[in-house]
Amino acid sequence: MTAFENIVIDKSGVSALVITVILMIAIPVAFFICWRRKHAEQTNISWLIAGAIGFIVSARVLELGVHYVCIIANNPLSRFINGNTAAFVLYGIIMAGVFEECGRYIVLKTIMKKNRTRENAVLYGIGHGGIEILAILLPNMITFLVIAVLFSQGDLEHALSSLKITEETAAAALPSIEAAAAFDYAMMAMNVIERLLAMFLHIGLTVIVYYGVINKKNAYLPMAILLHMLMDTFPALYQRGVVPLWSVEVWATFWTVVIVFIAGKLYKRENTGSCAGDVFSKRICRNKHS
Repeated sequence: MTAFENIVIDKSGVSALVITVILMIAIPVAFFICWRRKHAEQTNISWLIAGAIGFIVSARVLELGVHYVCIIANNPLSRFINGNTAAFVLYGIIMAGVFEECGRYIVLKTIMKKNRTRENAVLYGIGHGGIEILAILLPNMITFLVIAVLFSQGDLEHALSSLKITEETAAAALPSIEAAAAFDYAMMAMNVIERLLAMFLHIGLTVIVYYGVINKKNAYLPMAILLHMLMDTFPALYQRGVVPLWSVEVWATFWTVVIVFIAGKLYKRENTGSCAGDVFSKRICRNKHS
């Protein structure tokens, strides 16, 4: 197949993908181990699991179900959204913000009623961000790595047959092959930085939503939704070719810092380390030990 004859993947691309796969696994594991070791008494593993399940249900089941109707299926609504940049961007950021943050809110308010500590809120965010890496991004990187290893061996026919690429599937497979071929150390660094930012983002948004739940302040949920939408604006614009990739990274860094700053302020307000103090602190301690 002539479309693949000019694709060359060298050993450096393979090395960059190997390191990326290792780091993708290491990032959520390191976050969990460091936080758990520091706050073993204030945290419960159930919150990590809840964060992971909350992401899967809200973002990968419910949100994807809506995407199927509004983006993937061929109907007047999907044609309008896909054919209009403003509609596509607005739809994308609203869906991401509403589904993930409302999912966080529902789980924290209705399911995770025991062991309510600020430390567990952070653990929930680690579970949320960690499963996004392990279940969504890591499989893609492993796929790219397999492609890179096969194509770097120089035997095109063997690579195509191993990947089960035929004349009929060549057009669909080509973008993945090209993505694997383009992967280098710069892409590795960008992916790792992006995931680190995403982990801090999910932790920060979880703390914001958690603070609103604990204090019965409804304004914090729309705040989290709005912040999530703002964070996703440039990535959505990049998908439509409106802004360059470097601007997405700058934008993401800025909003991650803003979100972490807000969350840090709220986290410090939560005096859950002792049952002495005001009524709020005593209530948290009762929930913590119940």
